[in-house]
Amino acid sequence: MLTQIHILLTYQCTWACDHCFLYCSPDSTGTFVGARLATLLDQAQEIGTVEWIYFEGGEPFLYYPLLLQGLGMARDRGFKTGIVTNGYWATSVADAEAWLRPLVALQVSDLSMSDDTFHGGDAAAPVKAAIAAARRLELPVNVIRVDGPAPDGAADASGRKGAAIEGGPVRFRGRAADRLTGGLPLHDAERFSECPHEDLRTPERIHIDAFGAVQFCQGLSIGNVWHTPLKQLLAEYDADAHPICGPILAGGPAQLARSCGVAADDGYVDACHLCFQTRRALLDDFPESLTPRQAYGVV
Repeated sequence: MLTQIHILLTYQCTWACDHCFLYCSPDSTGTFVGARLATLLDQAQEIGTVEWIYFEGGEPFLYYPLLLQGLGMARDRGFKTGIVTNGYWATSVADAEAWLRPLVALQVSDLSMSDDTFHGGDAAAPVKAAIAAARRLELPVNVIRVDGPAPDGAADASGRKGAAIEGGPVRFRGRAADRLTGGLPLHDAERFSECPHEDLRTPERIHIDAFGAVQFCQGLSIGNVWHTPLKQLLAEYDADAHPICGPILAGGPAQLARSCGVAADDGYVDACHLCFQTRRALLDDFPESLTPRQAYGVV
């Protein structure tokens, strides 16, 4: 049952992190406008089961007035709201409080902040001030920490295994598939016979971007909300008939490669690595299902 919609407010970001699922960067395109946020939130209401609306990106604070507008519209429609941010805007605790105080009035229920080595996570990082300010204001705070690449979930160089609070090991899709696999053990494609992370049949969470793509996994779409209302898309979705989700459900990324005739002979770090590389090879064959192209590092 769908309970969360994560709105990719923008693909633009202050960083171009090596681990980014969506290949976001300062030059990325695709940002919502207020009218389309309202349309999407109306569609979310029609589903009847959605409880949470998250605003993320990219970096949603880059479009702060739009973020506040979206939070207000979501609250007024009865949704709980959350934000995912890297905290770049927090030049001091006092300054961060000024940014965050409107979120208190807007009754934001979760503020998730990225604080790890991928986001310049040292003692002087702005996100430290953002976290401190949020706690002063009694905003609900979660810290996201993604571990650096390590074989088979072993502890990374920081000594952690998994995430200290939220997050976990890098998943090798998006930019991570191109930049972080070097030196890691590779496995035969046949090992990856299921998707270990996403529920491609009845997801609890989906992502929707400004282009309208309804993504069950980053860059894997079941349709476009600007062409077909979300409620109709979900009602008509046939997981087994979907050209990408169907093969993955039948036999994981290995089956996707086999059924679509993609050579998978190079060796892969994990299931995401194989799935991402296979999907990128199929961009021109399934443009409506594998979108946006920039999520694959292709423009």
